[in-house]
Amino acid sequence: QVQLVESGGGLVQPGGSLRLSCAASGRIFRILSMTWARQAPGKQRELIATLTSGANTNYADSVKGRFTISGDNAKNMVYLQMNSLKPEDTAVYYCNAVVRFSDNGPQYNYWGQGTQVTVSS
Repeated sequence: QVQLVESGGGLVQPGGSLRLSCAASGRIFRILSMTWARQAPGKQRELIATLTSGANTNYADSVKGRFTISGDNAKNMVYLQMNSLKPEDTAVYYCNAVVRFSDNGPQYNYWGQGTQVTVSS
């Protein structure tokens, strides 16, 4: 079983910065990818950034150029550096991990509980 715990959310002014962290724990053979997603009230979940085991990244157009996803494989951590924050970035941010528990085994998805980010003056 994998546990994901997000942290670092809070209140920030427009134009400000915030860094989110996601810690993965449990017996994991390999993390194939990690993703940050967000969901604002009344809106659908939006995938905003993905980091693969090969260190490739993908970003949603809404955050590209402002957000940066990074990871530390040794610590099973993934981060989301958010700069130039806008009020529309306000949402609950969730961490996702796609993992394998054994070689050639099936892939599984796990989600954290989320952390609130509020961008407001």
